Amino acid sequence: MTVIDISPSVMQFLLAFIVIAPLLGAVAALLPAPPGLRGRNPDQAVLRHGVTVTGAVLIAAIVLAVGFDHDHPATMQATTDISWIPALGVRIHLGIDGISLPLLLLTALLTFLCALYSYFKLPAGPSPKAFIALVLVLESGTLATFAVLDLLLFFLAFEMVLIPMYFLIARWGGEQRRAAAWKFILYTLLGSVVMLLGLLLIGLKSGTFDMVALATDNGRGLTTSVQVIAVLAIGVGLAVKTPMWPLHSWLPDAHTAAPTVGSVLLAGVLLKMGTYGFVRILLPIAPDGMRTFAPYLAAFAVVGIVYGSLACLALARNGAKGDLKRLIAYSSVGHMGFVLLGIATMTPTGVNGALFANIAHGLITGLLFFLVGAIKDRYGTADLDTLAGATGAALYGRAPRLGALLAFAAVASLGLPGLAGFWGEMLTLFGAYSPAEGLSRPAFRTFMAIGAFGTLLTAAYMLIVVRRVCMGEHTPHSQLSPDTPSGKPADAPQPSPAAGGAPQLADIQGYEAAAWTPLAAFTVLAGLWPAILLGLTDPAVQKLLAGGKS
Repeated sequence: MTVIDISPSVMQFLLAFIVIAPLLGAVAALLPAPPGLRGRNPDQAVLRHGVTVTGAVLIAAIVLAVGFDHDHPATMQATTDISWIPALGVRIHLGIDGISLPLLLLTALLTFLCALYSYFKLPAGPSPKAFIALVLVLESGTLATFAVLDLLLFFLAFEMVLIPMYFLIARWGGEQRRAAAWKFILYTLLGSVVMLLGLLLIGLKSGTFDMVALATDNGRGLTTSVQVIAVLAIGVGLAVKTPMWPLHSWLPDAHTAAPTVGSVLLAGVLLKMGTYGFVRILLPIAPDGMRTFAPYLAAFAVVGIVYGSLACLALARNGAKGDLKRLIAYSSVGHMGFVLLGIATMTPTGVNGALFANIAHGLITGLLFFLVGAIKDRYGTADLDTLAGATGAALYGRAPRLGALLAFAAVASLGLPGLAGFWGEMLTLFGAYSPAEGLSRPAFRTFMAIGAFGTLLTAAYMLIVVRRVCMGEHTPHSQLSPDTPSGKPADAPQPSPAAGGAPQLADIQGYEAAAWTPLAAFTVLAGLWPAILLGLTDPAVQKLLAGGKS
């Protein structure tokens, strides 16, 4: 069933447009604006250009989704297959199915919202032209990663996002931005070198780099030893990008230093590239190798779940001087641990849970980073002790809509039933209860129990954050002095009685509501109607795990 019947040639054009348009838009952003489009402010003109290009890509992605045949989500659609490097057998092969379509839509949505947000709130740094060009190159590389069906093209797209993200952190970031950017690029590049060796091994041993043909073959053309080596090499590169414990240490620094939109894109779409690679490449192409490493992958995943939660609890405690952005970054380590656990089960239930958790994490954590960025803009800090200091952030009283939305995002992140975060974690744990044939049930049920314990820890630190930031810790105004943790001088604005003893803050602005409302709405929609996602992913996952057979 298609909502609107669109011809295959138009579908091909739409997918190619989605991948190429941001790249062309990045080039155009660096060129002088045509006379009729310059406006009164050249900086605003290029920011408007970013909103226009990302908006066009989002509209094209929506039309592509409308024309997608939802009765056959396991079939590759909108495919383009053109020979590119005949000597190596490399082809420009594009296509989407029920696995890649949601990620394509998520990327297009988040990038558009980031461009819209930046139009009104551009991070401090060099030329807006360079900023918009980098965001568009980043979008093109991410979209290409989810659309290409050739191993070498996948690698090129996978690498294409590294340089833009490096410069977004290094040039538009906050404190310690250069060190964080270097750490990000070194970790990811080293992982990518190892991954390239694994991809070449698969291509040379099987005689093709075509991901559809390799998935259909289901590893029958590769010996077990080749599969094991390939999974180890490719898995390391993907695990760095995911990020999997203990290869995660670049992530908190990168998030803490990155500008708000950089953090949203890093958490919302870049981390998904790693887990997508596990599902699209390793599960169908090297199943024997995956079966060998699945228990270890699951073990690292649950350690990451508990480690990320304990790190968040440590940052959230009183007196720890924990940075709120850093806390959300560590929470991503735990959430992506659930995704990896679902993949490691090698079952349709677990993999569907992993894909659902991927989308939920992009929506919820993207919203959280937007909100933390807004809080930092208003207070000048994201330090939890300062926010919950003598006057208390008290967002419920000072900026009630902002406080309510932060509380909503926090309970969505902890997996409250009825919101998007719940289904991915639940399906992942169900998958771990009954893993694929050949995997140890006692081991995976132990992993399930540890993962379930991690959900309790997640609830604990998220509720602590809500209590400290939204409710604050009230101290009578008479006890305050210029040296109090609030950091306010003696002539600071006096608290207003209406706000419970704290001065009012600007609540959610119009542009913020425009950028954040879609994320909140889709978080509710996916939570109340999970079939909207599972109906796409389940048939494609069933076919993928069955070796290309529906």
